[in-house]
Amino acid sequence: MLTVTQIARKFGISRATILYYEREGLLMPANRSDNGYRWYGDSEIERLEAIVAYRSYGIPVANIGDLLDRKQGASQFQILRDHLNELGKEINLLRRQQKAIVALLQEPKLLEENMVTKERWVAIMSAAGFDEAAMRTWHQKFEQMEPDEHQKFLESLGIHAEEIARIRSL
Repeated sequence: MLTVTQIARKFGISRATILYYEREGLLMPANRSDNGYRWYGDSEIERLEAIVAYRSYGIPVANIGDLLDRKQGASQFQILRDHLNELGKEINLLRRQQKAIVALLQEPKLLEENMVTKERWVAIMSAAGFDEAAMRTWHQKFEQMEPDEHQKFLESLGIHAEEIARIRSL
């Protein structure tokens, strides 16, 4: 049997994380001593091993309970499939961003001289594999996450105010 501190050390996570998993109903101690110490046995250690593995895959804590309890086979499959799809989308987005940066790095003087125009930026994004829909999505995400910076970026490309308003309204 291990205490909270011992099990946390064993897995290289914080004591607070163990207590958080308890609050979320993912990991309950096997028993509690009279002095309030939580004690974890082999089955709890196995369960924590699975929790740590699922977290390392990026599975949200809210979904781990269903995966651990194995009550809903279809639900487990769907959770993992949905997460796999999300990872695929993130990977594709990162690859497009990577290509755009590589394209910029091939012409570093464009950045140094502030010579990036709307036309040049569209050409770079196209060369990186962005189609019209992907560019629209890129602008939408930029607008949602950093509206002021999006405005500044569009202005830096020399785009007229009317077109900036149209792009930002997408």
